[in-house]
Amino acid sequence: MNHFPVFLALEGRPVVICGNGAMARARLRLLARTSARLMVFAPEPEPELVAEAAEAGAKLERRIVLAGDLAGAVLVYAANGDARDEAIAAMARQAGVPVNAIDNMPASDFITPAMVDRDPVCVAVGTEGTAPVLARAIKADMEARLPATLGVLARAAGEFRAQAEALPQGRARRDFWADFHFDTGPRALLEGGEAALAPALHALLARHAAAEPRPGRVDLVGAGPGDPELLTLRARRLLDEADVVVHDRLVPAPILELARREAVFIAAGKQGYGPSTPQQSINATMIAHASAGARVVRLKAGDPTIFARLDEETDALDAAGIDWAVVPGITAAAAGAAALGQSLTRRARNSELRFLTAHDLQGFAEHDWHQLARPGAVAAIYMGSRAARFLQGRLMMHGADGATPVTAVENASRPDQRILPSRLDSLPADLAEAAPAGPVILFLGLAPRATAAALPDLQQEYA
Repeated sequence: MNHFPVFLALEGRPVVICGNGAMARARLRLLARTSARLMVFAPEPEPELVAEAAEAGAKLERRIVLAGDLAGAVLVYAANGDARDEAIAAMARQAGVPVNAIDNMPASDFITPAMVDRDPVCVAVGTEGTAPVLARAIKADMEARLPATLGVLARAAGEFRAQAEALPQGRARRDFWADFHFDTGPRALLEGGEAALAPALHALLARHAAAEPRPGRVDLVGAGPGDPELLTLRARRLLDEADVVVHDRLVPAPILELARREAVFIAAGKQGYGPSTPQQSINATMIAHASAGARVVRLKAGDPTIFARLDEETDALDAAGIDWAVVPGITAAAAGAAALGQSLTRRARNSELRFLTAHDLQGFAEHDWHQLARPGAVAAIYMGSRAARFLQGRLMMHGADGATPVTAVENASRPDQRILPSRLDSLPADLAEAAPAGPVILFLGLAPRATAAALPDLQQEYA
């Protein structure tokens, strides 16, 4: 992000527009919605600019702008559309005032975004000057989605904010405002108009003040394999409501950014052969925050029910009397198979599918190697990268063909996803050469679709 979005206080403060023609008028119309003190400089203003400046209450100076005119200004717009704008931009910088030279990014300090105005609610959309057509399309979509009454509700809330401070800070106050904005307020406005909002707010405050505090709870949520678009709708909603997010090491930043900015984020990572947060500490953290009344999201990579110690956490929550629920997520096996373009089950190939972990409490995990070594067997092996030589030895010892395809998928579904095709007899060497740094899932018996098409006849049963 090269341009940080902010909302600048303009009430009573000078903003300077230098220029003539359509570009200057467009900026004047936009800024006329604000409470800024507008000054327009144009040596020979066209009649339309004169009329619009008068309508906006702007001071019009029929001359070029001088350095002294910029003293005390908070923003300058250079709106001539020619070389004069660069000279104005240089003058503004000399005066220490941020400047926007319209349609001239190199000469500009800031960008004016596309805006959806529901005063005092304002949604700003920017693309850092790269795609103004896209910004306008997003603006049009937001205009259609946001009701015209949004500003009325926001103004009523602003006038009532001092009274609402009687409620405890945090969840109690947020629940009150959520109730008003998304239920009580719209209903009151629809049934009684703007005059009904103040009585509705007073009644709502009395109801919330008398209500018992809601108990805390924990939602054990699957974050999926890493792509934010693969989150469930429920997972996104719970993240938005969470007071505390206790998250795994493998949950990426784009998913964490979907939570409220004010939420408390607690990293509770576990890393094979590396530093890990003890499970007892994770349990204690969830219980402590939920016992204090917080809505806790325990955010787990993939699906909480697959190799994620779910039972240990729910047993601890039950013992502490904490309410909880599980929200499933897309597991790495599903995301990895999608990346391969392969089905995890296929008629005439495999009538069963095994999800295996390469590690258990004793070290490398033992399995039914005889069944896994049979032709056509398919298994998704979690955390298998470091156990590749162990897996190879066990399978070949029990009769597996060395040409059996094994595919590793690193960072399934993420932008840096890698697909590493291999076969059983070369798997450890291939993984060592690829040196994956991200989470890896191995697919025994599956090759990427393009690779599978080129396999020898002996291996078609694995395609």
